[in-house]
Amino acid sequence: MELQTIKQRFGIIGNSPELNRLLDIAIQVAPTDLTVLISGESGTGKEVFPKIIHQLSARKHGPYTAVNCGAIPEGTIDSELFGHEKGSFTGAHEARKGYFEVSNGGTIFLDEVAELPVSTQVRLLRVLESGEFIKVGSSKVIKTDVRVIAATNINVPESIEKGKFRQDLFYRLSTVPINIPPLRQRREDIHLLFRKFTTDFAEKYRMPSLELTADAVELLNNYRWDGNIRQLKNITEQISIIENDRNIDAKTLLKYLPEAYVPKLPVLYSKKEENKDMTERDILYKILFDMRKDVTDLKKTVLELIQNGNVSEFQQNNPQLVRKLFHDISNKKQEEEIEIQTDFEPYQDATVQDDEVEESLSIALKEADLIKKALEKHKGKRKAAALDLGISERTLYRKIKEYDIN
Repeated sequence: MELQTIKQRFGIIGNSPELNRLLDIAIQVAPTDLTVLISGESGTGKEVFPKIIHQLSARKHGPYTAVNCGAIPEGTIDSELFGHEKGSFTGAHEARKGYFEVSNGGTIFLDEVAELPVSTQVRLLRVLESGEFIKVGSSKVIKTDVRVIAATNINVPESIEKGKFRQDLFYRLSTVPINIPPLRQRREDIHLLFRKFTTDFAEKYRMPSLELTADAVELLNNYRWDGNIRQLKNITEQISIIENDRNIDAKTLLKYLPEAYVPKLPVLYSKKEENKDMTERDILYKILFDMRKDVTDLKKTVLELIQNGNVSEFQQNNPQLVRKLFHDISNKKQEEEIEIQTDFEPYQDATVQDDEVEESLSIALKEADLIKKALEKHKGKRKAAALDLGISERTLYRKIKEYDIN
């Protein structure tokens, strides 16, 4: 079945490669009876995938039961899942079938499975391994034929380390893992989702759809969306109801984004550009987008100069900037192994020869030179040299060997 057909059938919006790959996995695993563990942050839409798997499986005519394990009190979770006999506990006035019994021949979706008590996890493991369970207050073994799909929004390996989740159950549940990415990793889908939601709310409340200006789309796509799709939907509904003007710009959109999550950068802002009518958030927004454009233009210009070998003239006019660029390039190469904090003062002589530029471009030579100077400064004491360079002794030893420094 084609992905587009699946998306239309289950109301899935998005074309990101990550989403398409996960849908393809769900389609491939659906005809089997393998257990599936769906992980991802809250609000990413984990509940859609079990429905897809169930509807594309041979069990599609059987029952589909969704259970929120985190919403059931610990004292009654065993009874809810596996049932109980009459009189097995206070309030058990009659026998009751559990979800595993009523879902026989179908699929059971255990949402927030990591919230299950450890004692219940043992019972669940037995069902997964043998298809058997025992009701609360009974000694009779009951067989069931149920496919289990589980989901969680927490880090299960961490729960295992803390003793809150059984490792054997984790491996049994995650025969096929599906990890749904957060919305911030599917930025190409954000505006598509917004347009879908605004169309839905326009129909629901009988009002025109919202339209975003270019700067609002930019802000929408670059916002973090810690609440993922759920947060985006809620904010879209708020704007749809509250705003009379259906053309939404970035200034209006900012009013609905939690201030605590708006990126704050340590930047300077000229008072000449300040408008008394602008709020602090408006000024911050203007700074962010001006900086974005300036940095993009600068990167493009410097890259073209370096590629064409035309660095001398640019360096003569911008000596401090060029040295900072070389420093950043060096740090990018070493970002996982070395952090060297170096303060660059402006050149006293703005004229720099071509051979000096070429020497600076050699990251390896620059690294080796810094290490030699640090060792000379501390008379060969490697610990002190490493501390001065801002790297670990282990990294320094490796660099000394790599560059053959005596």
